[in-house]
Amino acid sequence: MPSPFHVVVAPDKFKGSLTAGEVATTIAAAFEDGFLDAFTGTARSRGVDVEGAVALETTVLPVADGGEGTVEAALRSAGFSAVTAVVPGPTGEPVEATFARDGDTAVVEMAQASGLDRLPGGTPAPLTATTRGTGELVRAALDAGARHVVLAVGGSASTDGGAGLLTALGGRLLDAAGRDLPDGGAALLDLDRVDLSGLDPRVRQVRWTLAADVDNPLLGERGAAAVFGPQKGATPDDVALLDTALTRFADALAAGTGLDARDTPGAGAAGGVGLVALGLLGATRRPGVEVVLDLAGWSHRTRQASLVITGEGSFDEQSLGGKTPVGVAAAAARIPAPVVVLSGRRALAEERWRAAGFAQARALTDVEPDVGTCVREARRLLGALARDLGAQYGAEHAARAGAAGARG
Repeated sequence: MPSPFHVVVAPDKFKGSLTAGEVATTIAAAFEDGFLDAFTGTARSRGVDVEGAVALETTVLPVADGGEGTVEAALRSAGFSAVTAVVPGPTGEPVEATFARDGDTAVVEMAQASGLDRLPGGTPAPLTATTRGTGELVRAALDAGARHVVLAVGGSASTDGGAGLLTALGGRLLDAAGRDLPDGGAALLDLDRVDLSGLDPRVRQVRWTLAADVDNPLLGERGAAAVFGPQKGATPDDVALLDTALTRFADALAAGTGLDARDTPGAGAAGGVGLVALGLLGATRRPGVEVVLDLAGWSHRTRQASLVITGEGSFDEQSLGGKTPVGVAAAAARIPAPVVVLSGRRALAEERWRAAGFAQARALTDVEPDVGTCVREARRLLGALARDLGAQYGAEHAARAGAAGARG
């Protein structure tokens, strides 16, 4: 009797088409169909008795890289519970945001409160967008009993250095006349001093993890404004203004606390939220996908894996910088198990993705060249890819079972 083939399905979202959970369930169901059909047919053709055999075991673990979808991954893969709160969005309008909680651990996803997708009408607000809502979501997590806060910071709409986060937690940013500054990165140009006398005391008692892949400093040509500002609608003049404003914020924080994290790798993450997280809060920065995999119990749930399938919408050079597929491949190398990536599009040469640890890389555009069709019909096309992959591994598993039987 052949031992079961154990496949682990651990993809990220296909942005604009499918959530990570939808990607994972689509792959798992189609792979199973293809695998079992091919396994049974090949086994019978070789005279292998598989009647009653459990041929396939599947573990479904939707994951994320610290950006949008991190809370969903914690809920679906790690068994966390959802907690919802109404907080200010990036331009101040109330939004309903969710964090994930398990015991004293909370996963707070910045995109839920302060993300690009939360901008009214999708209109960028590079100078005024705030992280205040993220801070209020953190405060809600503290109220719920969190003593370990995972701050997942991808997909933010703001470049305020975490100023809104800080004020929501009780800090005050004051101008020379002692007035509180308005929200947004541009307002920091008028910052005179930081008052932390009202800071929520719980923030000193909490363990903080900053789930962020980028190692950018706060300022300069690799800083928050220069690198990420244009993605949030900032013009070249806006970038220069924001870099100056963030410099003033970093100076004021350093003067008020004696802590200066502006050059710390990751301080520029998410419009500079890393400055407050790494400096004032004392967070430890870790790649987002590693955090999610740890929360999901990757090491014990994948110990017997025969194959790992991961994926994301666009498999390209950015993927190699620490996105979900590469993080999953690194984790799978410790099992070890081969890794296949299924994506919407693939923009990497074969030698590049093989060097990154992938046995195969398949894309929807291999089946349907029109990208628009791939976006609209992602579920159908992904199912076709996964079914074909399942048929390949089902036939191979039955062939190995037949060879083992012959040797016996």
